Amino acid sequence: MVQQKEVESAWKLHCARMDHYGFDRLLYAFTRFHRLAAFGHLDDMLILSNHDPDYLEHYISDGIFEDAPMVKWAAAHEGACSWNWVEERRQSGQLTPREVESIRFNLDHDVRAGYSIAFPDTTTRKGGIGLCARKGISQRDVEEIWAEYGREIILQNTVFHLQVSSMPHVKNTLSARQREALEGVANGKTLVEIAELMGLSVPTIEKHLRRAREVLDVETTAQAVLKASVQQQIFNRRPTETT
Repeated sequence: MVQQKEVESAWKLHCARMDHYGFDRLLYAFTRFHRLAAFGHLDDMLILSNHDPDYLEHYISDGIFEDAPMVKWAAAHEGACSWNWVEERRQSGQLTPREVESIRFNLDHDVRAGYSIAFPDTTTRKGGIGLCARKGISQRDVEEIWAEYGREIILQNTVFHLQVSSMPHVKNTLSARQREALEGVANGKTLVEIAELMGLSVPTIEKHLRRAREVLDVETTAQAVLKASVQQQIFNRRPTETT
C-alpha cells in the first residue's frame, strides 16, 4: 500500500539521519490507544526499529519492553531523557526486579547508551523513540553529543513523528464488507437497512459485524466503530479492497 511505502521511506531516511549523530539503532512506537504509564495493547501499536531481529523478537514479542524503565518513562512523560537516568535509579535501588532484568537483557545486546524522546500528544495518542548509540560509544560520549546537537535531534525526531503518526497504519485490516457494515452502523442505520443497502441478509450482516469485532479485538460494535474510525479504516476508501 502507498501509506506503508511512505512510512518505510520516511523511516529509512530518519535512520540515516540519526546514524549521522552516532545513533545507529532506533526503536519507535506510536499508538492511538494510549493508557496511563503504558503504550497499550501491542496490536494497536506501530513499531519501527532497525535493531537486530533476534533482539526485537525477545524484547518486543516476549514483552520485555513492558518492564523497561525508559519505555515506562516515555509512556508517562514528554521531552527527552538521558539513559543515565536509568543507571541512577538502579544504583539507588529504585527499580523493580523485572526492570533490572530488562536492563540486563539490553546490556547483553549492547544496548547501553542513548537517549529517549517522548513526544507531546493527546490523552489517547502517544509516541516515543529510543535512540541507541553505536557500539563503543559511552553514555558520557552521548551526553557530549546531546549537548551540541540535542535540540536539532529532538526537532528532527518530532518532525518524523508528526509525519508518520498522521498516516493510516493498521495491523489487522477489515475487509470491504466489514468496513461497509460498520459504516452503516456509524451512520445510524439498522441491521435491516444495512442489509438492504448491501444486498445481503441480516444474518450475513451480523456475521460481518462479528468478524469486524474479532479483527479489531473489541467486545461491542460501538467499540468497533470507534476503533475503526480512529484507525481510519472506515470512510477512507483505498485503491484495493478485499471482501
